[in-house]
Amino acid sequence: MCGIFAYLNYNVNRDRRYIIEVLFNGLRRLEYRGYDSAGISVDSLPFPFVSRDPINQNGNYKSAPKPLVFRQEGNIESLVKSVYQEVATTELNLEESFFVHTGIAHTRWATHGEPAQRNSHPQSSGTEKEFVVVHNGVITNYEVLKETLVRHGFTFESDTDTEVIPKLAKFVFDQASEEGDQTVTFCQVVFEVMRHLEGAYALIFKSRHYPNELIACKRGSPLLLGVKVSYARFLVVVAVIVVEVKLLMDLAEDPSFAASYFDVKSLSENVHPKELFLSSDASALVEHTKKVLVIEDGEVVHLKDGSVSVFKYDNKAKSVGTLSRPASVQRALSVLEMEVEQINKGKYDHYMQKEIHEQPESLTTTMRGRLIRGGSCKGRSVLLGGLKDHIKTIRRSRRIVFIGCGTSYNAALAARPILEELTGIPVTMEVASDLLDRQGPICREDTAVFVSQSGETADTLLALEYALENGALSVGITNTVGSAIARKTHCGVHINAGCEIGVASTKAYTSQIVVMAMVALAIGDDTISTQHRRESIIDALFDLPNKVREVLKLDQEMKELAKLLIAEQSLLVFGRGYNYATALEGALKVKEVALMHSEGMLAGEMKHGPLALVDEYLPIVVIATHDACFSKQQSVIQQLHARKGRLIVMCSNGDEASVCPGGSCRVIEVPQVEDCLQPVINIVPLQLLAYHLTVLRGYNVDQPRNLAKSVTTQ
Repeated sequence: MCGIFAYLNYNVNRDRRYIIEVLFNGLRRLEYRGYDSAGISVDSLPFPFVSRDPINQNGNYKSAPKPLVFRQEGNIESLVKSVYQEVATTELNLEESFFVHTGIAHTRWATHGEPAQRNSHPQSSGTEKEFVVVHNGVITNYEVLKETLVRHGFTFESDTDTEVIPKLAKFVFDQASEEGDQTVTFCQVVFEVMRHLEGAYALIFKSRHYPNELIACKRGSPLLLGVKVSYARFLVVVAVIVVEVKLLMDLAEDPSFAASYFDVKSLSENVHPKELFLSSDASALVEHTKKVLVIEDGEVVHLKDGSVSVFKYDNKAKSVGTLSRPASVQRALSVLEMEVEQINKGKYDHYMQKEIHEQPESLTTTMRGRLIRGGSCKGRSVLLGGLKDHIKTIRRSRRIVFIGCGTSYNAALAARPILEELTGIPVTMEVASDLLDRQGPICREDTAVFVSQSGETADTLLALEYALENGALSVGITNTVGSAIARKTHCGVHINAGCEIGVASTKAYTSQIVVMAMVALAIGDDTISTQHRRESIIDALFDLPNKVREVLKLDQEMKELAKLLIAEQSLLVFGRGYNYATALEGALKVKEVALMHSEGMLAGEMKHGPLALVDEYLPIVVIATHDACFSKQQSVIQQLHARKGRLIVMCSNGDEASVCPGGSCRVIEVPQVEDCLQPVINIVPLQLLAYHLTVLRGYNVDQPRNLAKSVTTQ
């Protein structure tokens, strides 16, 4: 949803133009998350601003001049334009150099207050901008905090929940100063603010009272730190952060350094040039560094003059008489498995188009190293390292519960039949938000499988906490290594679909289905009666990327169909069996990006209400590929045809005569594969249809109206 980004350079000479462009480019990398306004804050003067003499024993500098804050409703390019227009009118020197500088940036997805400049971030503590904050998440108790701050004389300009945070920081700082605590640190202020906040958030603080410092903290919403350090002419990156003493450095990328380590005690003494980045998403970091720290819930990361300290917030700790002084912790960095090329469009016009056409490669990557097919005398099997220590426990489960939202829920629904068939374990489906609303029963004998592309979906994360509290074995299926779901579940499988930028999920959906089919194969591997079935599915998995390449050749045909549907207001999609999920997902794609009302329906429920909608004008897609439900779908087609339904039928190659006698409807023929994998094939034409409908209707394909890629609020 909202995207936050920050950049701190220490002993690296950067001019103001460069710094501003780094912030803009960071926001561009985050805009796929969904947003309706954006803003940045930068220093107004280079360091040192004032006398070097400290104001107290801990060496804090005197307050710096007010930072510059730029905010704009609309897209990032609107912000860029407004910033440079304001620069021109104020004669701000873009070539002014900064050896030390802290800048923060934000894209806002409106939750509290309409999209407007006053509601955009960064939000500040007041006209003097003593504290400025960018925020991703929702503060659930903001109204109570706002009332308290109003009683203490604060006035509010925005409708946001975020504005209470910088004002609360100013209140804490002022109270400490009035009580004579001249040694209050930035971290202590932020910890006191965190003590009062309820809800989910990722925050970055910038303050005039603490020049050249940034503080980041999180609870529920994602946040990463990227670190890049320069040693003379060689570029190295931090491998392990050892706070307050020294930093253990990773090897330089030059192979000649492969056997060397660097004594970097001097790093904490601010000797070496370095650049530090904070971001909601790895996609904004990869062009700068691949070494990142995934910030955990309750952690506070303090960046001061280039040094990095990590502290752990104890929610149970009470502040008595003075602000708390938290203990430092030691954390390790991880390496991003991502390339810059993955977040570029390449030869395609849109990310969604690119990601649809990448599916043969993404499916290959998803299966790489996990499918084992021996010679003529050897069987076929699946190896999932993330599950191997828990397979026996899963087999003993009373039931398996799939929990997800949106596209991830649909992918799990597509995989449910094969999991039930191969394991014999009852499988139930739960929409994460509904499970939480009902407080539905989750037992110790259950295995709860949490499916999320980002691994940060707020409702799914809360459902995970609920399942853990009830003692269930929790399994994560995500596309993001190091995500909250990946870290908090007992075990899991990464789908390895690659970075997905388009808000409407495409390649992640098909990879999720394949991963869950492989999970079913792994769990059911001890059953002799299903061995032939399992081996047939594994053979089909090996050939699946080629089948997807074949169905992608329907691109032009789907574009022509989109031209016929461009003026329509509604679309129905009927499916059953494995392809009920396909109907739901296909309709969701059209709804998400083409902004056309569309509904996916279970074909068996057609006569229980939906049949009343059928006439010669309403377009209806019926998925009738060859499987156990084929004859039933033939009957559905006949009933719709008898009522003059405007039919578009998806069928297996060679089945046109069986589903559309006399050429009375439009037919989409797709390759035939194993029934449990057919949803992977069948969704591709519907993805292409949704894409072309959106382009022809003139809407934004990659950033649909009102939607966000990673839904990090309830």
